[in-house]
Amino acid sequence: MNALELKVPPVLVFLILAAVMYLLATFDNGWLYMHIPLKSIWALGLFSLSGYVGISGVLEFKRAKTTVDPTKPDKASCIVDSGIFSKTRNPMYLALFALLLSWGFWLEDGLAIALAFLFLPYMNRFQIFPEERALEAQFGHDYREYKAKVRRWI
Repeated sequence: MNALELKVPPVLVFLILAAVMYLLATFDNGWLYMHIPLKSIWALGLFSLSGYVGISGVLEFKRAKTTVDPTKPDKASCIVDSGIFSKTRNPMYLALFALLLSWGFWLEDGLAIALAFLFLPYMNRFQIFPEERALEAQFGHDYREYKAKVRRWI
């Protein structure tokens, strides 16, 4: 399973899950349909949160002039710990998860919503843990200190 580490870009994982969520919601004949009161508000709220968190993360990386390429954490030039990164170590991944939840709410499908939660363990195992190892190897004590202060997700 180590072959998958840092190989599949998180956006591709997101797109695959979003497509599978859509297919499940479309072809399950309403079996797992969930009426969600005010679904548009929930979906729009999560969508907006996703946009804010994701864009904030990308802008912080740009300000720090470091790479946003998730497949090459060893190319990072510094530890970004300002802005949104003072609240979560993985704002872009958190944004993708919130976007998947938003999509699940919009689809009003229980299995689609549940499927969104598969994003978390996949990202932890194949993206975040390998990134953390690379960053710890590169930045040592400074990165361990950052990890101790800021949670992985929220």
